[in-house]
Amino acid sequence: MQEAGTVPSGKINAAIMAGCLVAFLGFGFAATFGVFLSPMSEDLGWGRETFSLSVAVQLLTWGFAQPLAGAVADRFGTARVLAFGAVCAGIGFMLRGIVADPGLFVLTGVLVGAGTGAASFPIVIGALGKIVSEERRSFILGLGTAAASLGMFVAAPAATTMIGSIGWSTALIVIGASFALILPFLVFIARVATPSASGSSAKDFGNALGMAFRDRSYLCLFFGFFVCGFHVAFIQTHLPAYVIDMGLAVWIGGWSLALIGLFNIAGSFLSGWSGQVYSKKWVLSGIYFARAVVIAAFVLVPVSGSSVLVFSAVMGLLWLSTVPLTMGLVAQTQGLKFLSTLAGLVFLSHQTGSFLGAWLGGRIYDLNQDYSPMWWTAVALGLLAALLHMPIRESPGPLALAEES
Repeated sequence: MQEAGTVPSGKINAAIMAGCLVAFLGFGFAATFGVFLSPMSEDLGWGRETFSLSVAVQLLTWGFAQPLAGAVADRFGTARVLAFGAVCAGIGFMLRGIVADPGLFVLTGVLVGAGTGAASFPIVIGALGKIVSEERRSFILGLGTAAASLGMFVAAPAATTMIGSIGWSTALIVIGASFALILPFLVFIARVATPSASGSSAKDFGNALGMAFRDRSYLCLFFGFFVCGFHVAFIQTHLPAYVIDMGLAVWIGGWSLALIGLFNIAGSFLSGWSGQVYSKKWVLSGIYFARAVVIAAFVLVPVSGSSVLVFSAVMGLLWLSTVPLTMGLVAQTQGLKFLSTLAGLVFLSHQTGSFLGAWLGGRIYDLNQDYSPMWWTAVALGLLAALLHMPIRESPGPLALAEES
């Protein structure tokens, strides 16, 4: 692996800027696809479960693709993985604007999920985390996450505007084409993101996974991140439709996701900074506890435009602020050699939670015409995650120590 100190600072800074732009382009529309739920379901005569299942399949495929993409990035380099993902996700979004059969629409989730798994911000920040010093790592991880959040802030109102002006079908084709904008920036990442496990065999990867999954700290991170995925996927998929159900204007649903993205920029920076100053595990526990409190308060107060926007802003501060801290702890406890692979597996847990959050939201709504069970499940899981992060050991584990020896 190439150490940060051997790479010219100019190349590192250019790669960080390019990585942030890739995170911005690759995450925004994928994270705000929920604004299409109501117009597509109404126009095509679907129940909400059809749309939700496609999103759930996308998120779960993304989760399975993430560790595979991470392993390829560890062994062969990051840029080619990102290029494959951009093309795959772009084609998937274009197909979503064309197909009208419910079964085929659900299957497009596989293509989009594989693409976003290879071209999303976890791969980007994994690459950035390897080329900077340990002292800067938490902040740079926060920077990459903030760039993804800025994409969410721009994408939600942009998609809502496109749906109103050119229709959801054409809007999806335009979104698919936008993924091609990622490709030119990969040149800068390729110059510094050298493989960290290029000489490793399948047995080496297997041994690393075995050591990680015998480490209690890694298991706590693995299962705790499941809760983050459940929260994020349920809210970003169903909040715009929930807003409409409550009799509020369509624009409030779009801007609710935009505000989450906007305030998550501050949340990600704050999270990255706090990981350099305070105990990462205690900050993570606090974030999950705060999520539980905020969601419970949102459900208990009367729903209004103001309450939705305030909820979105506060949730934005807590949204992806878990990512730099979680990935930082994976690096801190497991080392850097297999970081993309191990972070990818933690992200698989996140996306398993995302699958359940997105799909169950639609399923429960179609059965009951009510999202209340999902909101209270989110509260309970937030409290559970707060407890799960407390036993984490914030020092190198067996795998990291073996790497150093």
